[in-house]
Amino acid sequence: MWILTVYSKNEMKMFEFDTEIEAKEAFSKVKGNKYLSQIIYYNDPSFQ
Repeated sequence: MWILTVYSKNEMKMFEFDTEIEAKEAFSKVKGNKYLSQIIYYNDPSFQ
């Protein structure tokens, strides 16, 4: 899971994406201070 956090005009918005490609496309289009984070759950079978 990928989370895009955007700080703009005294407000914060967060967007959730399932794939890295979707998240990076949105990241390039959004204006303002932004952070892209990958969330990995310890019990996710794809990371064991």
